[in-house]
Amino acid sequence: MQYFEQEIEGIDGSRAKFVGYSLDNSEEVVPDRVRPSVLVIPGGGYEMTSDREAEPIAVQFLAAGYNAFVLRYSCWPSVYPTALVEAAEAMKRIREHADQWHVDPKAISIMGFSAGGHLAANLATTAGDQDLRAHGYDPDAVRPDGLMLGYPVITSGPLAHRGSIDHLLGDKKEDPEALEAVSIEKHIDSKTPPVFVWHTMEDGLVPPENTLMLVEACKQAGVSVEAHLFPHGGHGLGLGTEETAWQGTNGIEPCVQIWPRLASAWIKRTFRGQEDPTA
Repeated sequence: MQYFEQEIEGIDGSRAKFVGYSLDNSEEVVPDRVRPSVLVIPGGGYEMTSDREAEPIAVQFLAAGYNAFVLRYSCWPSVYPTALVEAAEAMKRIREHADQWHVDPKAISIMGFSAGGHLAANLATTAGDQDLRAHGYDPDAVRPDGLMLGYPVITSGPLAHRGSIDHLLGDKKEDPEALEAVSIEKHIDSKTPPVFVWHTMEDGLVPPENTLMLVEACKQAGVSVEAHLFPHGGHGLGLGTEETAWQGTNGIEPCVQIWPRLASAWIKRTFRGQEDPTA
């Protein structure tokens, strides 16, 4: 396996950390295999990036046969569009090194959790296109081929996770134009890639209505969307197992533990036209 750590310089002088896990090919199996790949974007309210939604998630995708990458993006006091530009740079590097990292350049998904879900959706939709162009990126060239989300922050409206939006926008947190620009449900259109999303109905921090707004917007725009709403569990569950539970105990939720398998099956159907025989 190829493993690397790189820095991405933020537009404000901050530093993001970009980590890659690329599975090696084998002469015994398929020597020239290219794989679907996932760029993992941890949550943390745009204040930090959670360890529980970084490497443990990447390892799950590796085990399923995909390459995985993790972006630890710049958070507060960095404000919009710093993290968005870093995510664009990460996607650009994955596509530029597709041959070296055995990546299928037409099967790259971005998987974001909570505020990281907002960042992932920002890159995947047209919400930040103008800002990306202003910083030298072609939005279509860095847009992922699939959008995968766990309990995402979507709206900046009445049902927003206000802490995430406030940290994202800083001094512009009350600016109507800025709020409109980062309210993802208002920017779903034909350029939005297929979506996989999951949430829990008991999430008391980021209301599940965020995901419902996303689903409705996708429906209206004709965007393929697969959504899973689980009956139990609070916010920030990660895998819902001991591996990602707070202090190893808080956040073990059996009903959500199936989501990585559902996500893998979605990748196979979306990019390989394959059904999961174990589903």
